[in-house]
Amino acid sequence: MAEKKARSRAPRNESPEMTAADFARARPMREVMPDVVEAMKRGRGRPKVEHPKQRVSLRLDPAVVKAFKATGEGWQGRINDTLARAVTRQRKRSGSL
Repeated sequence: MAEKKARSRAPRNESPEMTAADFARARPMREVMPDVVEAMKRGRGRPKVEHPKQRVSLRLDPAVVKAFKATGEGWQGRINDTLARAVTRQRKRSGSL
């Protein structure tokens, strides 16, 4: 059976206790590293978009799905683009633009 390795700990003197002089020299993080503070404010994940897409459940003919999947990665976006062009054409025909 393999032996567990003991966790190594940093010697206590590598992180000495702060003195009153250390506290006197200390500055707020927003003054020392403003870019880091701004990054923390932004948060994580994708940025919010002005007009986010809506999640829907849509039933399509298998032949349609197969044809779009055959075009490779991003096929769902291409379906969206195709439908958006169809909506634009329909609006032009009906004069509702």
